[in-house]
Amino acid sequence: MLANIFLKIIRFYQIIISPLKPPTCRFYPTCSQYGLESIQRFGAIRGGWLTCKRILKCHPFHPGGFDPVPEKKHSIK
Repeated sequence: MLANIFLKIIRFYQIIISPLKPPTCRFYPTCSQYGLESIQRFGAIRGGWLTCKRILKCHPFHPGGFDPVPEKKHSIK
C-alpha cells in the first residue's frame, strides 16, 4: 500500500512537474525512473531508501553516469 502511494507520487512528478522544467538529472536512468524501479523491486522501505540515496547523489559535484537499480539478491534455503 505504501509502495503504491510512493509510485503514484513519482508518476505525478514525471507526468505533471518534470515536463515543466529542463532535464537536470545527471544519471541514467533518471532519478524518478530509478525510484519507480527500486520501489517496484524492493518495496517502499528499501526502495525508498535507495531512491533517497540516489537523489542525494544528484548534484553538480557528482559525475553522474550509468547507475542502475541493484539486482535483488535471492537467498538460498
